[in-house]
Amino acid sequence: MRKLTLVASALALTGCLALSACNNQQQDGQQQAQQQQQVTKPTDPNDSKGWNAYLGQIMQKNMQGMSAPQPYAYMIPAGDSDDAKDSRDRQLSNVQDIVARGVLPGNLLAFGGPDSAKTADLVTTAFKDAKPGSLKGVIIVVIGDKADEQRVNDVLKPTDSTIRYVQF
Repeated sequence: MRKLTLVASALALTGCLALSACNNQQQDGQQQAQQQQQVTKPTDPNDSKGWNAYLGQIMQKNMQGMSAPQPYAYMIPAGDSDDAKDSRDRQLSNVQDIVARGVLPGNLLAFGGPDSAKTADLVTTAFKDAKPGSLKGVIIVVIGDKADEQRVNDVLKPTDSTIRYVQF
């Protein structure tokens, strides 16, 4: 009886290990497929689904050092329609509130959108009144054009945050 129990246990363990190995191979294959599916920068500024996928991909590549459960991502809409302006105003108010209350170290704030100048405008306005050193340990990712990088860095540098400006 002991031998039968021992053999059954050995078979069960072998089966579990085999299933585990198959699952790991399947996950590795999925990860490789995801890495190969690089999303390109959309040409249409109104393609919000495309921009979300593109900016999300860039954000994922810049999450090292984040210890919070999830990042705070802001997709800044392009255009001068009333809806776009209202959305940017709501986001600006939200970010200003967050900056005023303070952000815990290990959090990541990401900003990007089809119009780099509008993204930079929102970031510089939202962080202009941040106290020096108030964001130490916070990672701020801004995705935009090279032309906007310096003015964004000038506003964020005194906060002592980790700044990651990614050009698209």
